Amino acid sequence: MRNHKVRRLVFAFLLAGSAPAFAASLTSVDAVAISVSDLDRAVDFYTKVLTFQKLSEVDLAGADAEKLFGVFGVRARIARLRLGDESIELRQFLAPEGQPLPTDYRSNDRWFQHIAIIVSDMDQAYAVLRKNRVRHASSSPQRLPDWNKNAGGIKAFYFKDPDGHPVEVLQFPAGKGDPKWRARHGLFLGIDHTAIVVRSTDESLRFYRDALGFKVKGESENYGDEQARLNNVEGAHLRITTLGLPSGPGVEFLEYLAPLGGRAYPPAKANDLIYTETVLTSNDALADAAALKPVQISTGAAADLGIKTGFQLRDPDGHAIEVIER
Repeated sequence: MRNHKVRRLVFAFLLAGSAPAFAASLTSVDAVAISVSDLDRAVDFYTKVLTFQKLSEVDLAGADAEKLFGVFGVRARIARLRLGDESIELRQFLAPEGQPLPTDYRSNDRWFQHIAIIVSDMDQAYAVLRKNRVRHASSSPQRLPDWNKNAGGIKAFYFKDPDGHPVEVLQFPAGKGDPKWRARHGLFLGIDHTAIVVRSTDESLRFYRDALGFKVKGESENYGDEQARLNNVEGAHLRITTLGLPSGPGVEFLEYLAPLGGRAYPPAKANDLIYTETVLTSNDALADAAALKPVQISTGAAADLGIKTGFQLRDPDGHAIEVIER
């Protein structure tokens, strides 16, 4: 119920025409934060299989942590990991424990969110994942057809981490993708974007582009057998839009034109395993919080994470966003 109220406030705020552009305040996508049930197991998977580097680990508790996460009585273990120049946060909530991840979700449900990891060789990456017995989300790696001007030649594969969170590995052909990927070395290179399922691209653009100051980087319309097997959704037909801030991974909208009927984001808190959060950095989080007050969920600081102040909000579909100032 709370999420529906938040969405109505979002739309009222944007449609009123008073939403400022925050390009001067929001500077980067800092990290993607993923709630996990066992931090040690998750760190082991991401570092040993996907070759992330563990940078830090902290315990958080107390009033500021409660305000930051919007969860009373919280105690959380948080590890920050990096791959290339991009980062994720893995968060285990020791107290209170949240709800498990739904076992019947599909790639077109609107709580779907994944990180897309660029690989230099899809065959080698798939072999590593098979050796480590990851659970498939796609039937196998897919090469998108050449008729698709913007996506043709891209190779991609969806799988699941130990908690069931979806992860994508992605290989760009020559001439596609950010040139920075061709300058990096290794098999797993970094995070290109985090993808979120949206009900309406146009509504999401009003929020991310017009209110938050993201810039549109690319668009495509993907369908056919390869896309359906990648998403493991029969008849999948997607409108895909990629946006970015001046630095950090992008945010990619996945709007399912078909099939319709993906389920809405259920009520969730930061300690629920369904909860994945996109963390943005700001030069003036207090000003941004004041401007976005209608959709604010919680505020707080976390000195152990290097956060001076921060707040959380939800996008039109319920995906969580945290804005921080260091």
